[in-house]
Amino acid sequence: MMHRNFIKLLAGVAITWPFVAHAQQISKIPRVGVLWHAGSVEEEGPNFKAFIEGFNALGYVDQKNISLEHRFPNEIPDRFKTMADELVASKVDVLVSVGATAAPYVKNATTTIPVVFSVVSDPIAAKLVDSLAHPGSNVTGLTYFAEELAAKRLQFLKDGIPGLSRVGLLVNPNTYLARPYIEESQAAAAKLGLVLQAFEARSLNELEPAFDTISGTGMR
Repeated sequence: MMHRNFIKLLAGVAITWPFVAHAQQISKIPRVGVLWHAGSVEEEGPNFKAFIEGFNALGYVDQKNISLEHRFPNEIPDRFKTMADELVASKVDVLVSVGATAAPYVKNATTTIPVVFSVVSDPIAAKLVDSLAHPGSNVTGLTYFAEELAAKRLQFLKDGIPGLSRVGLLVNPNTYLARPYIEESQAAAAKLGLVLQAFEARSLNELEPAFDTISGTGMR
């Protein structure tokens, strides 16, 4: 449902925003710049597939009646900024960010090109929008309020794993979401009688060491 609503929103922006320019230049098709977070199409996996299929289901085929310009920063901060600036410089009609890490870079890159974010838990805390009712500026998108789901996720774990007492939470401390999500999860864990410990990984290269650290604690 989230993917379908996201594609409908994006398609609407892509159509309406460049309408005047389209009237002046009939041959021009809308160009959508997409800033992902992983390093390749393969690493984005089902998210990339759903993105393309969503457009196709609405009749938009890449390089036929729409042009999708993808960028894959591989979770590297400098590449997020460089690639966002690159898409703006190429004068795409719409900018899309996928994930909480990519969204601020896209927002900061332009004040004129429409920006659509997705997979962001709290766009107000991230300073992407002024409010949910009135986003303001050139930025809009969808949110799934991840912090509020922390308690439910932990409850599912406890119900599904008899005898569960300790939980590890792997986070990227460089995102705005990390601290509030850890605090929300710890509060929820305490109410459920669980001990929650946070572990950090800032990039793909830090994932393996992080899992080694988790294993060293005896946590399962």
